[in-house]
Amino acid sequence: MSRHLAAPSIAARLRLALDHHRRGETTQARLHYEAVLSLEPRHFDALHLLGVLAIQSGRPGEALGLIERALRLQPTHAAAHCNRGLALDALAQCEAAVSSYDHALALQADFAEAHYNRGNALHKLGRYAEAVSSHDRALLLRPNLAEAHFNRGNALLDLQRPSAALAAYERAIALKPDYAEAWGNRGLALKGLERWEEALESHARAIALRPRDAVAHSNRGNAYRELRRWDEALRDYERAIEIEPELAAAHFNRGLVLHQLGRLEEALAGYERAVALKPDYHEAHCNRGNVYMARNEPAAAIDSYDRAITLKRDYAEGYFNRAIARLLNGDFAGGWEDYEWRWRNLSGSVANERREFAQPLWLGNAPIAGKTILLHGEQGLGDSLQFCRYAESVAGLQARVLLEVPPALATLMRNLSGVAELIPKGERLPPFDYHCPLMSLPLAFRTTAATIPHPEGYLRADPVLAARWRERWPRGATPRIGLAWSGNAKQKNDHKRSIALAELAPHLPPKYDYVCLQVDVREADRAALAGHPGIRDFGAELDFPNTAGLIDGLDLVLAVDSSIAHLSAALGKPTWILLPFNPDWRWLLERRDSPWYGSVQLYRQPAAGDWKTVLQQVARDLTRACHQNFFCLP
Repeated sequence: MSRHLAAPSIAARLRLALDHHRRGETTQARLHYEAVLSLEPRHFDALHLLGVLAIQSGRPGEALGLIERALRLQPTHAAAHCNRGLALDALAQCEAAVSSYDHALALQADFAEAHYNRGNALHKLGRYAEAVSSHDRALLLRPNLAEAHFNRGNALLDLQRPSAALAAYERAIALKPDYAEAWGNRGLALKGLERWEEALESHARAIALRPRDAVAHSNRGNAYRELRRWDEALRDYERAIEIEPELAAAHFNRGLVLHQLGRLEEALAGYERAVALKPDYHEAHCNRGNVYMARNEPAAAIDSYDRAITLKRDYAEGYFNRAIARLLNGDFAGGWEDYEWRWRNLSGSVANERREFAQPLWLGNAPIAGKTILLHGEQGLGDSLQFCRYAESVAGLQARVLLEVPPALATLMRNLSGVAELIPKGERLPPFDYHCPLMSLPLAFRTTAATIPHPEGYLRADPVLAARWRERWPRGATPRIGLAWSGNAKQKNDHKRSIALAELAPHLPPKYDYVCLQVDVREADRAALAGHPGIRDFGAELDFPNTAGLIDGLDLVLAVDSSIAHLSAALGKPTWILLPFNPDWRWLLERRDSPWYGSVQLYRQPAAGDWKTVLQQVARDLTRACHQNFFCLP
């Protein structure tokens, strides 16, 4: 009789447990599941469902033990294998979780939830394409599963497919209009498509649905940052930090904006807080290094980059930034080695210039006597002008040298020593055996500051063009100075290196004849140029060959860090270069001269943005040079 009475009691308790479980009353549900197990310790449903409750209550270790006990009773129960996968996933055992989901699907191929959960685990493993496939299979079975569309979008976003991700998020939102996370990640997809205003709207919708979502505020701040709306970005980051003070990403992102605004101490504090909250935050360690670089402290920057690289051994941005710091600090050996990581630094623009050839890359590691080697430009015009000097060194190894350069430089470089054949970029390449990017040549030759080739100059102006300019502008007794006050406006640090002509002009002593060497004069400078009677302007006539011919007849070139500065210095002309406080690596620190160019004199800002002090010193030196009749100061 006792056995007859016990069975209904167990069934009744199990029903009570399920009722409480469905209503989210976890304490009562747990008590009833445990009561069932006290009466029947091998009750499959009670073990299994108590395990599910433990997962939902954040106790995955306990859940795993319960579900595995249940599976020993019913090894072919697909749902239990699926839930075991959830417990393993929560314990960060994602490979084991995928195996458990696979077991569930072997038992029940049309198990939509198992496909969906498998996709989530694969995503955590970085197997994004497989994750998309799992979500696709889940959606074939349950097309209206909004969460599967959402997580499919996440995997597509990590596959760098923002258009497809956007479609997935929009499908999730169509099924579930108040899906705050989907609105937020839709904003991330729009950011990937550079549709910034739409991204802002999407993040705003996410925030409206969940006003205390710190991540949503931080992500909207990122969209504001891309639009250079710094104040609004800062407000969003600070709101995110107010909501969730330990959100490391918000401190990191706030640091990015503060750095951009030149508030370096605050930026550094933001990165320090980010790494305090998340010690393995390799990007924050790297950006902390960037702040030190902006402060001209490359040794401290290298320490931060080292930490970032230790945390992520294949961190291309960390290696590339360390290369710049090492080169700026005069460590050429380490710098050239690290600089090869530029091709893998996907967050930078240099990687876009990578060339894929069937022929092997030459970095000085193979004999090339009797071989043909292609040297090719990769970055700006100034870089090609600076590093084409190595052509003669390569030819000295008994190789036949092909040189490919931007079309704008082709005529100028046609007679460069060591070059057997010059090819304007875009034209068909002749056969060759090896190739080397121009900026890898210092590594190939293990260049030190003492072994830089041809610092005295290596380019020559076309004598016909030089003579033509002398005829057109006959020389008098007044010294002549060429001016270049701005560089390529698209260069990311151009706002730091270029000067407005209206700021430069008042510091130019009237004892000289000046000529504009700018190939392109910016709209903001046109009025100042037209209104300055002492500056000649030959306008659009100044391509690179003509500019070289004009420079040949000058006494001095005064330029910011630009292709004109490199052209003048490569011609061996006395060249005074005006540098921002945090200069490009090639100018090193503190030196007034340059190992790259013997005719160069460097003028450095004493503090960020302080052109006034630089220009006052230039004016004094120009006045003195006019009396003493020389332009390369000791």
